[in-house]
Amino acid sequence: MKNANEKSAIIVEDLRHSYVMGGRRLEILRGANCRIMKGKWICILGASGCGKTTLLNLIGGLEKPESGSISVCGVDVSKLSRNGAAHFRSDTIGFVFQSYHLLPELDILENVALAARIAGAGRRDAVKRARELLLKVGLGERLDHRPTELSGGEQQRAAIARALINDPQVLLADEPTGNLDAENGSEVLDLFDRIREMRPELTILMITHNRDITPRADGVLLLKDGVLTPQN
Repeated sequence: MKNANEKSAIIVEDLRHSYVMGGRRLEILRGANCRIMKGKWICILGASGCGKTTLLNLIGGLEKPESGSISVCGVDVSKLSRNGAAHFRSDTIGFVFQSYHLLPELDILENVALAARIAGAGRRDAVKRARELLLKVGLGERLDHRPTELSGGEQQRAAIARALINDPQVLLADEPTGNLDAENGSEVLDLFDRIREMRPELTILMITHNRDITPRADGVLLLKDGVLTPQN
C-alpha cells in the first residue's frame, strides 16, 4: 500500500511568510499547513487581502517562503533555484490567473502554443496541441482572434487551455471567475468540471472569496489569520 506522501500532490508544512510595508512587518502566513491529495479539487476561501494569492505563489514557486516547506508532486519547491523553479512550473504546474495574462499582440492560438514552445515543444506540435485544446474549450472559431477581440469568459477559457497544454499534474487557479459576470463565471466552472472528467489525475487548487463555488470542490480550506482550517 502506498504511503500518504505518495498519494499527496501538495504538502504544506508550517509555512510562514511576511512582507515589510511602510516600515512595518505584516505577517501573512503564520504556520499554514495542508495536505492535498492527487486528483482532488480543493478550494481555499478567504477574505480579500488575507494572503490567498501569496500562498498560491509560494506553492507555485513564484516566491520563496521565510520558513516551512512546500512539496509539490514530491519536490520541495522552496529549495529550487529560480531557473529550477521555472522548469518545474513548466513541466508540472499550470496557472490560471484572474486577469488572464494573455499577450495582446498574439492571437489566441499563438498565446496557447507559446507555453508549449517555451517548454521545448516544436512549433508544429505546439500549434497542433493548442488547436486541439482550444477546440475542447469551445474556441475553435476564435483561433485567429486576439485577446481584445474576445469576451472575458472567452479569454479565461483560452487561459485555461494555455495552462493545460503541457499536461500539468497540478492546476493552480487564482480567482478564475473574479473578473467575470455570473453567467460567464458559471461557464468557466463548468469547464473545470469537464477538465476533471478528461484528466481525473489532475489536482486543482483554486483560491476564491466566493462561497458559491465551493460545492463543486472536493474540499474547502479557510485561510484566516495566516493559518489554514478545513471547512465542512
